[in-house]
Amino acid sequence: MLVLTSRLVTRRLELRPGRRQAAVEVIVEGIVGQTGETLHRDGRSLLPLIGTLFLFLMAANLSGILPGTQAPTARLETPAALALVVFLSVHYYGARALGLGSYLASFARPKLIMLPLNVLSEITRTFSLMVRLFGNVMSGEFVIALVISLTGLFVPIPFMALELLLGFIQAYIFTVLATVFIGAATAGGEAS
Repeated sequence: MLVLTSRLVTRRLELRPGRRQAAVEVIVEGIVGQTGETLHRDGRSLLPLIGTLFLFLMAANLSGILPGTQAPTARLETPAALALVVFLSVHYYGARALGLGSYLASFARPKLIMLPLNVLSEITRTFSLMVRLFGNVMSGEFVIALVISLTGLFVPIPFMALELLLGFIQAYIFTVLATVFIGAATAGGEAS
């Protein structure tokens, strides 16, 4: 659905944008700008990854608002898969920016004894990313379900509005952390 929507929104781009194209350009420039600020360099090279993560997470988190549905990010499998994508991307961009040998050698800095701790740090950082997203989205859905079961259908509308905000914040935090991790892996080299 996201691919089809993206295709429909971007199929007739014009030099003088209409409202729809202007809205899309604001979103794209916002993601590029935030990525650039986080990396302290041009963030356009990461736009396909970070933009896709952000848009997917927004759609996934907000889908839990629809009656009878559960956000995919409220199940452990989706955050685990997204964290794995970030884990692999960090190492891909790190090796690409620094060269494979230099990147692998960076795990043994400042001393070789640090190698196991640095590897463990990479694994726990990815696990933390997964658990943070899963826990926050799942707990938000749980609270809304609890309020609905106790009070009825229309009372939890303020909670649903809060859930919209939290869905955006979770997507933002996940993508900013992914950018920070990639930025740390590519430090000292130029990511292309």
